Amino acid sequence: MALSFAALRYPLNVVNDVKPTSIRPCSTSSSSSSSLYSSPLPMKTDCTKISPEPKKGYTSLSAAPCYGKQNTVGIIGGVSVLSTLIFLEKFVLWSSRDKHETVPFIVCSDPRMSCLSSGLDRNGIVENLRSKRMFLEEGGAQCIVMPCHISHAWYGEISQGSKLPFLNVAECVAMELKEAKLQPIEVGSGVKVGLIATHVTLVAELYQEKLHDQGFEVVLPDKSTMKNIINPAIHSLKRNDMKGARNLLRIVIHALLMKGVNTVILASHELQCLLPHDDPLLKKCIDPMDALARSAVRWAKSAKDTQEFR
Repeated sequence: MALSFAALRYPLNVVNDVKPTSIRPCSTSSSSSSSLYSSPLPMKTDCTKISPEPKKGYTSLSAAPCYGKQNTVGIIGGVSVLSTLIFLEKFVLWSSRDKHETVPFIVCSDPRMSCLSSGLDRNGIVENLRSKRMFLEEGGAQCIVMPCHISHAWYGEISQGSKLPFLNVAECVAMELKEAKLQPIEVGSGVKVGLIATHVTLVAELYQEKLHDQGFEVVLPDKSTMKNIINPAIHSLKRNDMKGARNLLRIVIHALLMKGVNTVILASHELQCLLPHDDPLLKKCIDPMDALARSAVRWAKSAKDTQEFR
C-alpha cells in the first residue's frame, strides 16, 4: 500500500493494491478503525475554511494518472473520517473473500469535511465534493463510490459531468433487496422496509425514491419518534453514553418491526455501529455501506474479467 499526503487541498490519499492475506474480520464498534493503517503524520483538521477548488500549485495527480488498472475504484471520503475507514475495511474484506486479490482503490479523504454542519454554504459543499470526484478520475479511478449518507444528498450534482460509473448507495440497497425476493409479512400488503436516518437524509428522500422505484413501501419514524428517540439517541452517542443510545435505537427498531417491515435500513453513520455484533436485532437491519461495498466489488471484478477477456 502506498500512502501519499497532498498538501492543503486533499490531506489524505490512499492508493492500494494488496495481495490476499489473512485479514481479520472487523468489529462493528467504533474501535474497528484501529485495525486499519494509521499514519504517524499529523492530519490537519482546521474547520475555518474548505476551499471548493484546489490550490493553484497543486498538480500531483493532474499531471498523470497514478493508477492504470481498469478496475480501480475511487472512493470519496465521507464527512466522518472514521466512517470512511470503516467502509474501507468492509470493501477490503468483501473484495478479498475466497482468496481473491484485493480490488485496487484510490481514496480521497478530507477530514475538514466534518465541519459541513458548521456553516459552509451548499454550493461550497457540492463544489468541494465534485472536485474530489474529478481528482480521483484524474488519478486513474474507473468507478466512483461515496460512502457517506450526508454527501449523497447532493449525489446528482456531484456526479454531474462524470463519464464513469458512480454508484448510488440507496440504489445499491434497493437492488439487493429486490434480488432477495422478500415476501410481505402482512397479508394483503406489499413488502415494507423501515428506514432510520437523520433529518438531513430523510429530507433528501434518497432512499425513499430508490426503494419506491423497486416496489417497496417505505416506513419512516414519525415526528414524535424523531424528536423524542432518534435525536436523543444521537446526542447520547455524542456524549459517549453508549448504553443509552443503544437502548433508544432498539426502541425505534422494535417500533418499525411492529409495523410489519421486513427489514430496517440504518442509514446513519452514527447508528450503524451502535448495536453489538451478537444483538439479534441486527439480523433485521441493513448497513447500506455493506451493499455499497459489495456493489463496488462486483463492478471491479466484472471490469477485470472484461479486460482479461479482451
